[in-house]
Amino acid sequence: MPPTPSPASADSREFEFADRDFRRVCELIHQRAGIALAPAKRDMVYGRLSRRLRALGLRSFRDYLDLLESGEDEDEWQSFTNALTTNLTSFFREPHHFDKLREELLQRRHEPTLKLWSCASSTGEEPYSMAITACEAFGTLAPPVRILATDVDTQVLETGARGVYPVDRVSSLDPALRRKYFQRGSGPNEGKCRVVPALRQLIEFRQLNLLAPRYDVGGPFSAVFCRNVMIYFDKPTQRGILSRLVPHLGDDGLLYTGHSENYLHAADLIQPCGRTLYRAARGVRA
Repeated sequence: MPPTPSPASADSREFEFADRDFRRVCELIHQRAGIALAPAKRDMVYGRLSRRLRALGLRSFRDYLDLLESGEDEDEWQSFTNALTTNLTSFFREPHHFDKLREELLQRRHEPTLKLWSCASSTGEEPYSMAITACEAFGTLAPPVRILATDVDTQVLETGARGVYPVDRVSSLDPALRRKYFQRGSGPNEGKCRVVPALRQLIEFRQLNLLAPRYDVGGPFSAVFCRNVMIYFDKPTQRGILSRLVPHLGDDGLLYTGHSENYLHAADLIQPCGRTLYRAARGVRA
């Protein structure tokens, strides 16, 4: 008689998650949001999507994926996308970008309204950092700046629009900035802080899928922050996104990118002009 598998070696997962299920997930999220999942993400996928199976009372990943592909539940497509979107961010991440943004804003201070775009805004730390930079540059809580903050994930957009964060998210900021731009909670809101209303008024949060065939976002933008999101896309998808982003840059507008992102394959669209900074290549305009 063969030995009985030990609990440590037996598959103790609540739901069966076969190779074919993982492949289907990879195909669907690539079609829906352009995200290219590596094999190493299999456990992450199981952990995040199993919550959706429980919420819907489904018994297998096959049933869940069949539900998605039936096209009968658009809200569940959004929940699927939200579950598989990675949202790692912080205030003033890659601070040299905000030093450059301040410099650019001051050089353009003669313009009536400066438009900025955070196109993968996650929970809002990036666009709020842009807003604080603008306020500091112009010395007012009402600078001539409008910021568009977009993301594919509706849940993180709601967080950004609320502007409420655990206090440890701002603990590394300069104390003067914390006092000026954040209101500390008390009572039931102890341990939380809220960005001041003046900052929230500078930003419009709106859903946008970067795979959309066109971006109805207006412009032109003096600065477009597209940081640490392209690493989740394959090269053809990156080119497609850049071809739609770049025409929204204004004359001499800057594209701010992540430190681990490389665009040698898109030299006909954008040209480097500094540390992880790009301008539109000559002739690339709407």
